[in-house]
Amino acid sequence: MQRITFLKTLMLASALLVAAPAAAEIRIIQSPGGQVGPFLDLFEKVRESGERVVIDGPCLSACTLVLSIVPGERICVTKRAVLGFHAARSVDRRGRFYAEPEASVAVLAAYPGPVRDWISRRGGLSSRLLLLKGRDLAAIYPRCR
Repeated sequence: MQRITFLKTLMLASALLVAAPAAAEIRIIQSPGGQVGPFLDLFEKVRESGERVVIDGPCLSACTLVLSIVPGERICVTKRAVLGFHAARSVDRRGRFYAEPEASVAVLAAYPGPVRDWISRRGGLSSRLLLLKGRDLAAIYPRCR
């Protein structure tokens, strides 16, 4: 069951990231997030590739780990970009979610300072989804050209 979920998440993450070889960029057009592991692997490869990341739509949950892995100077956002943050959680064998407070602390610490500050000003990571978009997002990451 977990292997199937992992494979679905990996396929989804791959499908939602579109490489534009001529422009040497990765475009995130819509990602609801998912299991952390596949996103960490994917963003490590993006970091190593040297490609720029264009966030051009919703990048939620585990997708936001791109901010922790890819250098900030290689990330830009469009007007459609939305980043969604929440506390770390896991799922038990019965499909019930439970909080992972230590993981939440680690994830928050890994985000760049301006993102951490924005999250902290809104009460920190919790089960509630915090959406960073518009002017607040453009104040942290440049608009794509």
